[in-house]
Amino acid sequence: MELQSPQKEIYSKERFNAAQAQRLAQEIAFGPIVFQVSRLMVKFGIFEMLNNAKEGLSLTEIAEKAKLSRYAAQCLLESSLTIGTVLLKDKKFYLAKAGWFLIHDDMARVNMDFNHDVNYLGLFNLEEALLNGKPEGLKVFGSWPTIYEGLSQLPAQVQKSWFGFDHFYSDNSFQQALEIVFANKPKSLLDVGGNTGRWALQCVGYDKNVKVTIMDLPQQLEMMRNQTKGIEGADRILGHGANLLDKNVPFPTNFDAIWMSQFLDCFSEEEVTSILTRAAKSMSKDTRLYIMETLWDRQKFETASYCLAQISIYFTALANGNSKMYYSQDMIRCVEAAGLQVETIHDGLGLGHSILVCKLQ
Repeated sequence: MELQSPQKEIYSKERFNAAQAQRLAQEIAFGPIVFQVSRLMVKFGIFEMLNNAKEGLSLTEIAEKAKLSRYAAQCLLESSLTIGTVLLKDKKFYLAKAGWFLIHDDMARVNMDFNHDVNYLGLFNLEEALLNGKPEGLKVFGSWPTIYEGLSQLPAQVQKSWFGFDHFYSDNSFQQALEIVFANKPKSLLDVGGNTGRWALQCVGYDKNVKVTIMDLPQQLEMMRNQTKGIEGADRILGHGANLLDKNVPFPTNFDAIWMSQFLDCFSEEEVTSILTRAAKSMSKDTRLYIMETLWDRQKFETASYCLAQISIYFTALANGNSKMYYSQDMIRCVEAAGLQVETIHDGLGLGHSILVCKLQ
């Protein structure tokens, strides 16, 4: 595995002195406690009240405002003090920078909700998932083979956090992605794994002539129809039901563009190659296939690489047991094995997406 800058420089040398490394080891050991305390500091509004109290607040004031017992407030505050999300000066508590980010950084909020509602219980079975190659943590919600079959049946709060996470990352890239895809003025577009139709709606709103066909599981298409019903342009959004894991299922033909956004990370390398091979068979020399992914090794900021590498564990434990946020060269190798070649790569879209523009070899 070969990395490019800045990851190459960051991950090739020791980043911590002995004291920092020891501290990090304990943060890892107490990670579940650190997470839950910090989540509750957000939920109970303690970070927010400290953000608004520039002169600080006492333990008693915080307990009263949060409607908590003195004991509960003290436990949370002492933990948060040692975590580094709050400060203590002259018997008063203040918000630290890390606490500020937990309430003002939308990405932190989305990631926290996703990890608590979707991942937390299932991650207990990560070891089993790694050894078996199956999403063993998913059994906390149901007995589906992957999370995608059960998505419409997940508890409401779990669905909310799952879609909130999914849409947060994709929506921030839509405008730039539209400009890239529609530079070639496609009249017909196949949206593979189109989910609830958010990208399809963007497309029909961007170009009044384009027709979009969403290729996805039948139950996903039903969710899509409910989400797009009555919205302008929805009459130009069609559905094509298919189980993309079935190697015998062909792709429909005669599309100018094929779009796969945050889709291939839901599959193993073998499955990705199978999907792309079938896509290639449906393409002409003029068709372009656009793969939009958050490739962990092509991020501008190291924090993004960190987040993406951790998100891979969700796929292992809960989603399907065999996929991840991809290393770019692994994805390119799958593209080439499918009879395609990468024509162009657009990096730095939205919150860290890349688009691989592919054509037939």
